[in-house]
Amino acid sequence: MPEQKTSEKDFSGLKVKASLREQLRINSGKCIRCKLCQKECGFLRKYGKPKDIADSYDPSDKMYQGMPFECSLCRLCAAVCPVRIDPSAMFLEMRRETVGSGNGDYPEHSAILGYEKRGYSKRYSYYSLPPGCNTVFFPGCTLPGTRPDKVLRLYEHMKKTVPSMGIVLDCCTKPSHDLGREKYFDTMFNEMKDYLLKNGIRNVIVACPNCHKVFRQHGGEIAVTTAYEFMSKNGLPDTGEVRSEITIHDPCALRFEESAHSAVRDLIQKKGLAVEEMPHSGIKTLCCGEGGSVGFISPDLAKNWGFLRKKETDGKRIVTYCAGCANFLNSLTPTSHILDLLFEPRETMSGNVKVSRAPFTYLNRLQLKKKLKHIANGSVTRERTFTADEEGKKGGMIKRVFFLVFIIAAILAVRLTGATSYLDQNTLRELIRSYGFLAPVIYMLVYTVAPSLFLPGLPITIAGGILFGPFWGVIYTITSATLGACLAFLISRYIARNWVEKKLKSPRWRRLDEGVEKHGWKIVAFTRLIPLFPFNLLNYAFGLTKIRFLHYAVTTFICMLPACVAFIVFSSSLLDVIKGNISPAFIVGMGLVVLVSLIPLLYNRYKTKKGAADPL
Repeated sequence: MPEQKTSEKDFSGLKVKASLREQLRINSGKCIRCKLCQKECGFLRKYGKPKDIADSYDPSDKMYQGMPFECSLCRLCAAVCPVRIDPSAMFLEMRRETVGSGNGDYPEHSAILGYEKRGYSKRYSYYSLPPGCNTVFFPGCTLPGTRPDKVLRLYEHMKKTVPSMGIVLDCCTKPSHDLGREKYFDTMFNEMKDYLLKNGIRNVIVACPNCHKVFRQHGGEIAVTTAYEFMSKNGLPDTGEVRSEITIHDPCALRFEESAHSAVRDLIQKKGLAVEEMPHSGIKTLCCGEGGSVGFISPDLAKNWGFLRKKETDGKRIVTYCAGCANFLNSLTPTSHILDLLFEPRETMSGNVKVSRAPFTYLNRLQLKKKLKHIANGSVTRERTFTADEEGKKGGMIKRVFFLVFIIAAILAVRLTGATSYLDQNTLRELIRSYGFLAPVIYMLVYTVAPSLFLPGLPITIAGGILFGPFWGVIYTITSATLGACLAFLISRYIARNWVEKKLKSPRWRRLDEGVEKHGWKIVAFTRLIPLFPFNLLNYAFGLTKIRFLHYAVTTFICMLPACVAFIVFSSSLLDVIKGNISPAFIVGMGLVVLVSLIPLLYNRYKTKKGAADPL
């Protein structure tokens, strides 16, 4: 028997947006606390039933500010809910509330937002609208980077049915939508939509499920369908058949688009393949782990979705119709995109299809754009120059120009003053010796202060290797680096606690505190060896935890030593290498740097093999 719902809470006095108050009211009043959504979702098992979360929500609480960014927004909760509520809508509104209050600017999201920004930039975007065009192909961002040849072949194939079809290389800005940047998303997407409507576009054919969801919800007069539905209706490319058995991963962005589910299965069966459905498929599909950009904030929750999906495959190859899902799941179990299967069926089933990875994906997108400029018969074309943050864009350009000017000025100053003579390693070390004990003292003082001032440590480490050699360089550097880490720790614990707490807003920092409370010094060791967090901010973060100072200091010293030795040995002969002399010390140092750099990679492979999650 499901638990009976309790009385509905009154949210009228809560100072949040009306849309969030409405979602809180729905989840509080309608959720019967039956646990069906919790059974399916690790996020809800961690934070509680939708009603409980709604009833206790406090927008000023850091936990409630960061918590919704750990929800994948996949809507599996809505698919299994017996009373037909959608808790993910509440979590999206919570994200928007956090962003609106100025507390949602998490540095962990900079990578995905940078990726989005490149997608709609002048360099990567391209619109080609032929005469009489009312339909465009919108391939999205990931597919043109990983499979540019498939994008081109698919476009040419669909043009046989719709000769006047245009093509648009642009970003739908779904990352901003999902991260709660509502105003930014509305501005960017509406500019694109208005341009398409102004130029007579009324139909968009997408290859990306996320783009489909955005156009479906916000496209207005523009009708959207998938390329897979188009091919199911109008015919698929004649590339032969294969006989085998696969399973299908339905992207969660198309969870309730049953026509797309059917079309993909129709295409696969026409290729001669048998489909063995997983326990979670169609409307009840699982998120691959990439949904809602959760992986940047809570990689353990993201990976666990992938491990669940891998478990359900029973060893069969997955075919999916989302390039992001294909990339994410293929790191865990053999996964192919449906376009691989349609255009290269035999290579796909043998695992021999070429799929590009970053940074080559960016080059692929530029090359695809170049090709389209030559072959697409566009009477109307454009490269998108509009952005919702022109001021930030100009400011960033000014900073880059200033940095470039500074570098050029520094090079000219070195040459004009004759300082190039000091680039001789022996000359440098003789100069350092002439300062006696002051040289290492000054070096160590600079390094000790650097972490507290958020100065990068690697350039100072390299300078230590050049100036003091492999032995004393290690001694001075590891000592001062440990002292610097300890100084930041003590500042955080006893002097600037409030300031540090304001800087550490994202849920990952909160989990660091929980991890230290549970595992103690082992978390210090883990984060020193596996660089999950920015080093300088990490020193301050540990000051907020309950770890003992001595445990922190000793573990920091021991676990920073391998990387310190590697970079000091490497840099101790760096000037000789610049002159063209390869010494044994340089080769050994390079090997040590590579070895240290492989630690995170080896750890990630171990996690993938064992299906384990991070302790953070």
